[in-house]
Amino acid sequence: MTARDLHARPSTDLPTLVDIDTVAGHLGVSVRHIRRLIDERRIPFVKVGRHVRFDVDVIAGWVDAHRTDVLDRGAIGLSVRGDGR
Repeated sequence: MTARDLHARPSTDLPTLVDIDTVAGHLGVSVRHIRRLIDERRIPFVKVGRHVRFDVDVIAGWVDAHRTDVLDRGAIGLSVRGDGR
């Protein structure tokens, strides 16, 4: 395969990358919060030159990994009513 072949065929193996504004909007948080997560290396990202991008599939997996299950208050002996009775 030559370099010309690479340019002639679009690759389906490349991830879909989005910018910070898109991720922030999708997650319902500020761009500043996303930048802080990047700085703290708490969110997966890709550097493309000086630009920060996010793989949509990786972010979806990251969100799933950080999902918190609903607490079944009745199963642990707490009042479902919330008033202690």
